[in-house]
Amino acid sequence: MASAMDLESVVLQAKVAKLERRIEMLMTVVGLLLALVRVSQGRLTGTRLPNGDDKAIILRAVDRARRVLPVRSVLRIIELSSTRYTAWRQDTERKLGADTLCPRIRPTALTPHEVNTMREMAMALENRHVPTSTLAILGQRLGKVFVAPATWCRYVRARGWRRPRKRVHPCSPKIGIRAAKPNELWHVDTTVIRLVDGSKVYLRAVIDNCSRRILSWWLGSALAPAATAALLLEAANGKDHLASGDAAPQSCMVDGGVESFNGAVDQLVNDGVLRRILAQTDIGHRIR
Repeated sequence: MASAMDLESVVLQAKVAKLERRIEMLMTVVGLLLALVRVSQGRLTGTRLPNGDDKAIILRAVDRARRVLPVRSVLRIIELSSTRYTAWRQDTERKLGADTLCPRIRPTALTPHEVNTMREMAMALENRHVPTSTLAILGQRLGKVFVAPATWCRYVRARGWRRPRKRVHPCSPKIGIRAAKPNELWHVDTTVIRLVDGSKVYLRAVIDNCSRRILSWWLGSALAPAATAALLLEAANGKDHLASGDAAPQSCMVDGGVESFNGAVDQLVNDGVLRRILAQTDIGHRIR
């Protein structure tokens, strides 16, 4: 009776050991598949993993599975070729997992020293005025690194190397000039209108900044720079405060075109009728 019970106990122990072995194998497969889903949404066939962290996750999962299953079986489960697995192992040993932009190791791949040289040149203060594509030529002339301009741009974009910038011009104002009363500031400018038949006409107007009223206007088939002086005189003769004895020159904002800088307009400025203000040059202190 005792021998029968001992035999049954041995059989049960064998079954338990077999089940434990099977459970261990299943848990290994589940761990592999979880790592695979985590980095590549289910499969590695035809999928690139340029990120070194993703490669490390797969390699760690394979190392854990190798304790239970053969390497060939593990690679077959996750559909990873032995060549690609070997290349990843070499990347990890060389600590280049995050630096390779291609799963394969190529003879023309950049070395860590070349990558560091590119980063130092790209982020150097003395090179902040040099375009990224020109850094490739500069690096070759200095004998530091021989890399194509397209590779420079790709590495700067992929690595997030933020190149230092120094703003030369002041920030553009968000709010323009606002006159407090009528006839405090005028604007004069020319608009080109293209007609249906393909011809062009030029519309020039003098506008009050405060009321947005059109004080005078002119329309012609040619630019006619001398017409600006006549427009300004017409607008000045219609000013309401001329009768009160206000002889101060009228402020008028203009651009740098020939219609605003010519002999006729210069004569109005010299006679004290007009005070000419050049946009983007003479108004910086008024709009800050």
